[in-house]
Amino acid sequence: MNFLKTIFLSLFIFIIILGCTNNNAQVVVSTAQTDTIVRKIKDTISITAVGDIMLGSAFPSTSNLPPDDAVNSFQAVDSLLKGDIVFGNLEGCFLNSGNSTKCNGINPNNCYAFRMPDRYAGVYKKAGFNVLSIANNHVGDFDSKGRKNTARILDSLQIHYAGQLNKPFEVFEKDSVKYAFCAFAPNENTVSINKTGEAKALVARLKTMADIVIVSFHGGGEGARFEHVRRKNEIFYNENRGNVYAFAHAVIDAGADVVLGHGPHVTRAVEVYKNKFIAYSLGNFCTYGMFSLKGNNGIAPLLQLKINPKGDFLFADVTSIKQDKINRLTVDKNYGAFKRMKELTDIDFVGHQLNFENNKITLKN
Repeated sequence: MNFLKTIFLSLFIFIIILGCTNNNAQVVVSTAQTDTIVRKIKDTISITAVGDIMLGSAFPSTSNLPPDDAVNSFQAVDSLLKGDIVFGNLEGCFLNSGNSTKCNGINPNNCYAFRMPDRYAGVYKKAGFNVLSIANNHVGDFDSKGRKNTARILDSLQIHYAGQLNKPFEVFEKDSVKYAFCAFAPNENTVSINKTGEAKALVARLKTMADIVIVSFHGGGEGARFEHVRRKNEIFYNENRGNVYAFAHAVIDAGADVVLGHGPHVTRAVEVYKNKFIAYSLGNFCTYGMFSLKGNNGIAPLLQLKINPKGDFLFADVTSIKQDKINRLTVDKNYGAFKRMKELTDIDFVGHQLNFENNKITLKN
């Protein structure tokens, strides 16, 4: 019996030593017995995040589709759309036909209703996107038919998504890391950004289910007049688009590890709060057709964010992209989005603890 105990003890010590020499962080779960389960978690988690994406709408006519049928939409940044998580906001639905009730009584050419052909979903998949927000004002442009078809297609491609009332969150595992993703917006059939108490309760619940909780929001006014983070409710077209500052802080208080904002169609400031990263707006990333791309509406960041196993911010690389009606999405060699992000962060978060140098965001020492 003592011999067996010695063998068991030696084996246990060997396992502990082996674990300590591994560079990966670990989650250890102990039972009431002597059993120990060790689950390895990566030292560094990579999250690539961009803003609004709408590759071309077949409504009101196919003339609003790009000449290459969207296949080269991400060509300029193809090598950058890598990571454990590759996130974007799906600004429209997938649907091959149908009219939008939001355009009743309105000239369709002046109505912003977006439906991408079903086949365009494969462009997202091929590019590397594995998490998409469907909490916004355009996924429902073609009512339940568009929402249901979009969900069906994303499910078939195994792209994770959330944000509608019938799909407020998703929990999934990749490379031994458990992620929870949830998304919020002020729009019909979305999980509300304006019900902060409910949002906090959901995030707190998700934190018990996952290692890393990622929150997305579609909020704030739109356009050049709304570049700044206003610490109050933002009203746009008589609609309460949320107090994005209070919302972001509230969900981090409840357990969120990363908060990714979109909706204003312009780049906004970033912040690190309680060691957690917040992007208040990632702008128009890849938007073909009726979107305004003038001035700062035509620039946006591609964030390559690194966090540790606790969800704490390490650093972020920023690739600035720009769009115009002719060249579409290209890498901006003048670094416009990075520069604007720094300017806005300096103005909106005086005394912040971030360094912006060489297209990289780091914490000050």
